[in-house]
Amino acid sequence: MNTTEVLTTFLDFYRERGHQRVTGGSLVPPAGDPVLFTTSGMHPLTPYLEGRPHPLGRRLVNVQRCLRTTDLDDVGDSTHLTVFEMLGSWSLGDYSGPQSLRWGYELLRDGFGIGPDRLHATVFGGDGQVGLDAESLQTWAELGVPVELTREDNWWSNGPTGPCGPDSEIFVWTGTPPPCGTPTTDRRWVEVWNHVMMRYRRHVDGSLERLTKSNVDTGMGLERLLTVLQDKRSGYECDVFEPWLRTVSGLWDLDEPSLRITCDHLRSAVVVIGDGIRPSNTGRGYVLRRLIRRTLTAMWRVDPSRTLADLPDEPVGHTVAHFGQDLDLAPVRHALLDEERRFRQLLHRGRPLVSRLRSAGPLSEEDISYLHETHGIPRELVVGGLLADD
Repeated sequence: MNTTEVLTTFLDFYRERGHQRVTGGSLVPPAGDPVLFTTSGMHPLTPYLEGRPHPLGRRLVNVQRCLRTTDLDDVGDSTHLTVFEMLGSWSLGDYSGPQSLRWGYELLRDGFGIGPDRLHATVFGGDGQVGLDAESLQTWAELGVPVELTREDNWWSNGPTGPCGPDSEIFVWTGTPPPCGTPTTDRRWVEVWNHVMMRYRRHVDGSLERLTKSNVDTGMGLERLLTVLQDKRSGYECDVFEPWLRTVSGLWDLDEPSLRITCDHLRSAVVVIGDGIRPSNTGRGYVLRRLIRRTLTAMWRVDPSRTLADLPDEPVGHTVAHFGQDLDLAPVRHALLDEERRFRQLLHRGRPLVSRLRSAGPLSEEDISYLHETHGIPRELVVGGLLADD
């Protein structure tokens, strides 16, 4: 199934079961929200999960674009992305956790064609405060899906206080059949979907209060699901990344980690720019600046003459269209090239500074911190060798 088919299948399934679609919001949270970017599908729905009535009702579904800065340094491996999409469904005090699990099983089996023999679930096994999640365990037993019990791995909270509860994660076997082991003992079990049963509220003193009306919050990463359905090694090989991988690999000869960083960061930068952010030295603008400069660092390690001006419109246009952003490509290209120009100027200014420090011996951590804090020269430039003498 291609990306469009997966999205259509997911949304139609829940619409047929009375869910109203919430429009996937911007990466930029509403005014007053302290976080830099939307980090999960449930993030924009937090007030409603805490009890406020939603104008569209008690059954909701959406596709939300997200960005997690905590994963930025891990991008380049086979699993981490900077910007990704979450498929989500919600019951706001309506149906129960077992119903959510049954629908999840039905969609994976009948909608996405995943054989039941490739499924495994994990369920909260209880701790000192809350007992075993018997409802979820019984549901999976009735469906014939094997279960592994855990503690911390199957307890969800959005912070030290507030709504929380047990969750049940659904894994798909991605190795050679037949499946073996369990999700915690064999990495070939890949988690695709998490169903959270928000049954409690945790107070400041650590105590738990049972909620009068519990909610169900589910989240499934689109790119991870595509990896499973399209039988790929990573999300970078799926059709949603195809225009980027094909274009960038044809332009510049990069090793695999650098190719992934370049494709991910450029794609993410386009989405961030499309949501109204421009490079700067603080906040969201600094995250965008870092994305572009990490891209350029990966490109220039081999050949400093490479330029984003050579990037064709196709992958940029594909990303803008996929995320439904209403803007021309010219402002996107201008933001990228303006930041490239600034970065080249920084390299030019930084070389003599680094050269003077290196004349006294190898650079220390103190030297690298000084260059960053006093002159704004990022660590990756120094350790990456881009500030060596011409």
